[in-house]
Amino acid sequence: MICVKLNILVTGGSGFIGSHLCKALLEKGHYVINIDNFDDFYNYQIKIKNTLYSLSSEEILFDKEDDKSSALKKLSSGIEGFKNYSLYICDICDSKAVEKIFKVRSIEVIIHLAALAGVRPSIDRPLEYEKVNVRGTTKLLEFSKKYGIKKFICASSSSVYGNNKKFPFSEDDSVDQTVSPYAATKKSCELIAHVYHHLYAIDMIILRFFTVYGPGQRPDLAIHKFTILMSFGEKIPFFGNGSTSRDYTYIDDITEGILNSLDYVTQRTGVYEILNLGNHQNVSLKEMVKTLESALSIKANLQLFPLPAGDVEKTCADISKAKKMIKYFPKTGFREGIDNFVEWFKKRS
Repeated sequence: MICVKLNILVTGGSGFIGSHLCKALLEKGHYVINIDNFDDFYNYQIKIKNTLYSLSSEEILFDKEDDKSSALKKLSSGIEGFKNYSLYICDICDSKAVEKIFKVRSIEVIIHLAALAGVRPSIDRPLEYEKVNVRGTTKLLEFSKKYGIKKFICASSSSVYGNNKKFPFSEDDSVDQTVSPYAATKKSCELIAHVYHHLYAIDMIILRFFTVYGPGQRPDLAIHKFTILMSFGEKIPFFGNGSTSRDYTYIDDITEGILNSLDYVTQRTGVYEILNLGNHQNVSLKEMVKTLESALSIKANLQLFPLPAGDVEKTCADISKAKKMIKYFPKTGFREGIDNFVEWFKKRS
């Protein structure tokens, strides 16, 4: 592992993955510059708690009665004293606001996690997804060029593989048949990143995340959503016949993969690599629900729906390249990860 302390810009640093990453970076002594717009995709109070988690602070800086503006002002004021951490509440698509940060901060590495997430919402809002995910990423790459930032790590998604017939999914497989606007934006970002690597010698690592879960997971994602509904005795939406499957990857393993990628890209030049970060395990929807039932000691009440358009049938990562290149070895099995998540959920409830 590298010992050099870096000034690292993390976009989306108050999100699920971002908050875990910021915490890990701070623990290693890096300086973290977090850009997050605290959008309304889910409750802003969750992102406030994520931010405090990154700082290992349990202090409550807002009241539940506070509106969003008041709560964010209290948050910004309350964390001013934390060394090695800065929070900028702005949108990556706001060029003027973002460039002000580049002007006043000596940024050495960008870890770009911010995006409009979700396959199903992207079908209804494709233009918004294109604006944030594609143009937002391009703006950051332009600032990297302008301000001489040569190290860039970008989050992509397993969704780029679409309904790939080859199994497990390898980085060498074709990703020319995406099945959702979200997936198409992520593939676009991979291509644009390569252009900036080729033209401006920016070292790049693209990380294709496979269904990340664990403590702090977004409440709209299946494991968290199902846990909430089951806890209140409500029906859970069950799409298809339960045979669809995902490569569920625990948040600590994803965080380690990002950190290892940081080590790799900062020690080398001429880098453009795409890596799968998954668990190399295939868990069906039916098995996922059974595991939750066991962990919660609650029987799920299923509400059956047909499989939505845009959903892929299965995902599973070939992680042999990541193992070899960045020493990525996921350690958390699915049942252990679910138990950890349920323990966290019960403490928060």
